[in-house]
Amino acid sequence: MAEPTLRRYPAPWTVVEHETSFQIHDANGAVLAHVLFGNDLQHQNTTNRITKDEARRIAISMAAVPELRRALRD
Repeated sequence: MAEPTLRRYPAPWTVVEHETSFQIHDANGAVLAHVLFGNDLQHQNTTNRITKDEARRIAISMAAVPELRRALRD
């Protein structure tokens, strides 16, 4: 049986802002996640997207995961 391949997403993770989303990148530049937001109230209502501020908070929390895991482990 073959050994499972371990995936690594090295810290630090960073948040990059785009026109309608925030992206979370690992230290190698791989995109780990997209957090989409609506630019205006009408767009938010028609697409069920969250606000830019909510998306920013979520993206920042996601980017903090490697440091949080390290702190919990120690």
